[in-house]
Amino acid sequence: MIGHISSLVVMGVAGCGKSSVAQALATRIGGVLIEGDAFHPKANVDKMQRGIPLTDEDRAGWLDRLSEELERVASRGERAVLACSALKQRYRNRLRTATSSLGFVFLDLSQTEALRRVAQRESHFMPASLVESQFAALERPDVEPLTLTIDGTRSLVSIVGEATAWCGSAQEESGLLLSA
Repeated sequence: MIGHISSLVVMGVAGCGKSSVAQALATRIGGVLIEGDAFHPKANVDKMQRGIPLTDEDRAGWLDRLSEELERVASRGERAVLACSALKQRYRNRLRTATSSLGFVFLDLSQTEALRRVAQRESHFMPASLVESQFAALERPDVEPLTLTIDGTRSLVSIVGEATAWCGSAQEESGLLLSA
């Protein structure tokens, strides 16, 4: 038993499947999807499109906006599912201040696979040239509380199933319905 998880962050490097998993997980558990990329300011998107990695300072305002969204959803008594890279522990700690018992689903992926996936994406602002910087910034959450690590190469159904089972006991305890 893991205890109560109020909301979830699906995290990892570019190309790991955050958006797809977060969307499917939100649907499965009746949560509210928050797509982190939609909250990047134009300056951040422009910088990434030019192949320039974001700095901690670039990410600060973005993380503040995501925290506000987590708080907004929680204040309505709903469970958020946020798709967000959350690469560093201090970023995750900032998100944890937004709502109690925030769980993290870390989609683990090799750099080779991330490069392959990002290179195949169309109409996304993150170029494959930034994958290396994502891995350089990544601080794995392996020993952090309320964190589940899943192999990002597994099928979407398998990943969502494991994440749902992991947070399911908390979901049932809070009286919310899990759809099969």
